Amino acid sequence: MPHVICVRPIHEEAIARMRATPGVTVDVLMDISPESLAANLPKADALIVRTIRIDRPFLSHCPNLKILARHGVGYDIVDVAALTERRIPLTITPEANAVSVAEHALMMMLACARKLTAFNANMRAATPLWGAQPGLPTFDLAGKTVLVVGFGRIGTRVAKLCAAFGMQVLVRDPNIGKGSIRGLGFEPVDDAAEAAARADIVTVHVPSGPATRNMIDAAFMAQMKSGAVLVNTARGTVVDQVALEAALRAGHLSAAGIDVFEEEPVEAPISLLSTPNLIMTPHVAASTAEGLRRMALDSAAAVLSCFAGTLDPDIVVNAEILPRRN
Repeated sequence: MPHVICVRPIHEEAIARMRATPGVTVDVLMDISPESLAANLPKADALIVRTIRIDRPFLSHCPNLKILARHGVGYDIVDVAALTERRIPLTITPEANAVSVAEHALMMMLACARKLTAFNANMRAATPLWGAQPGLPTFDLAGKTVLVVGFGRIGTRVAKLCAAFGMQVLVRDPNIGKGSIRGLGFEPVDDAAEAAARADIVTVHVPSGPATRNMIDAAFMAQMKSGAVLVNTARGTVVDQVALEAALRAGHLSAAGIDVFEEEPVEAPISLLSTPNLIMTPHVAASTAEGLRRMALDSAAAVLSCFAGTLDPDIVVNAEILPRRN
């Protein structure tokens, strides 16, 4: 009888759907202490995980594991090689959170452009400050230029939202044909750093990995237009946090909006948190009510399809382990 363990809660509808499948049992593991994991993981034929690190010591407790379903898209905290060695598929939910993250990125742009957090703080002060303030200049998105770095499911949606606001959209993604980018009405660029000099806003939508680590570094930021805005809703490792803090404190960047950090969760104060022209959220861009439901349902569907022998290779990170289809 296949047994599914959800490491931390997921949307109840997804749990109900799995429990309604004949022969499938489901547990939700609230306690993720080492003792609890050691006691419960051996029972799992399938795991649905959110933010916990999946490494070899973790997997050593999972002798019966047949699938690991990631409740989300990123898998930088999963040891894919260890799963592949045991021929365990790792699935993601590539379509589920694209809309939510794209909207969050646009919200960050608007919040930075309109100095939202500063005005909100001023209104909450003992003596509220009313009206436009010289120290808080704002600007329209319309007519500005945005550079979208990464043109996957999320980046594509961000580009379309920016275009709807009347922005000129530059796109840098070496994996996408220039004709495809032009066909959607956007301008492809060959060099992201050179394009950054033209952009009022740079927004990043690439996965974490060796090729993207600190791709937005001090040299890149130095080439950005003075007074520009940086938005990162991708992964914290993509942006050099030390360089970002320096660029913000020096005033070279007028603002930044980030949802992700190099080390997560942020459990102790770091100097970046005190940067006044920085808007931060705690890695929640995908976590709308709708996004959480979609990710849970897609994760559950992946698990059930694995049990049924119909797993879609398009959602499998290590698809090379799957049987070849005729």
